[in-house]
Amino acid sequence: MSLKVTLPSGETVPALGQGTWQMAETASRRKQEIEALRLGVELGMTLVDTAEMYGEGASEELVAEALVGQRDRLFLVSKVYPHNASRQGVVQACERSLRRLKTDRLDLYLLHWRGSVPLEETVAGFEELRRSGKIRHWGVSNFDTDDMDELLRVPAGENCAANQVLYNVTRRGPEFDLIPWMTEHRMPLMAYSPIEQGRLPRGGVLQRIGQKYGASPFQIALAWLLQKPDVIAIPKASSPDHVRDNHRALEIRLSPEDLDAIDAEFPTPRRERPLEMI
Repeated sequence: MSLKVTLPSGETVPALGQGTWQMAETASRRKQEIEALRLGVELGMTLVDTAEMYGEGASEELVAEALVGQRDRLFLVSKVYPHNASRQGVVQACERSLRRLKTDRLDLYLLHWRGSVPLEETVAGFEELRRSGKIRHWGVSNFDTDDMDELLRVPAGENCAANQVLYNVTRRGPEFDLIPWMTEHRMPLMAYSPIEQGRLPRGGVLQRIGQKYGASPFQIALAWLLQKPDVIAIPKASSPDHVRDNHRALEIRLSPEDLDAIDAEFPTPRRERPLEMI
């Protein structure tokens, strides 16, 4: 089974991708992490997310090593530090990421979170990179609704292709106003830490529903997210077995009764909440 999400350009990408946060930080795990990324691509999880912040570039280098020869199959995402996001700084940071990733282009380049650099400068840098072919799309990360409103008032701000935020069954704040805003503007949401870095409750409703499908609570939480329209999930998996577990979530179709039971234990927000970050 392969679920797709459509970008504002009309291009489609996998709804289930691969994250790389905290990869390349332990030498003894490197071989297993590389095997995991390669298997994920073989299984169709060809959207790979990284950032210059992750291991100060070490994650990008790991991705390059793992996916050598696979570039044309990939939708490659990286992110720029806010302090590097001036007009020229973002261009230079992107060029460093391209060297580490051993590629001539990024498919999506994100501002990692808001900093002190005016959005006008960052967007101007993104647009310069797009015109030069070094990136194909650009977007943002950890932007709340008011940030998105401000972004759209910036020249070329309407070219934003995605917003990557913390979103999972236990962190549903974006559903109150951010996700409706993004739906209105036909912009997908990328959900990082979709299983809360493995800290989701192992009992309760997720376990009960999991028993019905022969699945773990984590697979149920991931399947729940994958049934949301216009959401891209990017779980990290450091081993091939973990990749297979994540991929299995694509085969699970939760019933309306399952979804109601999840809502009862993890209610939708009834008021605005500040956007959470990890």
